[in-house]
Amino acid sequence: MSRIEQDERELLESVEKGEWRSVPEKDREIGRYREYAAATFRKDRRINIRISSRDLAALQKRAVQEGIPYQTLVASILHKFVSGRLRELAP
Repeated sequence: MSRIEQDERELLESVEKGEWRSVPEKDREIGRYREYAAATFRKDRRINIRISSRDLAALQKRAVQEGIPYQTLVASILHKFVSGRLRELAP
């Protein structure tokens, strides 16, 4: 059984046990969490850093592999680091 099928089964069992509750004022709550998400990813500051040409080339190459701009990759790496979610990436 795949992990997705296992997750789906656990979710279904949870719903059938009555563990889920409706959210009062659902639209207001959705808006509130949407604002949290937007604030999390709002880019309102600039930084300038100096790095080696070799590291920049490697970042740009990795960004191409990921299909994103290299500045976005750098911002993502920094965000994961400060939030404690950075995992070591294989070269």
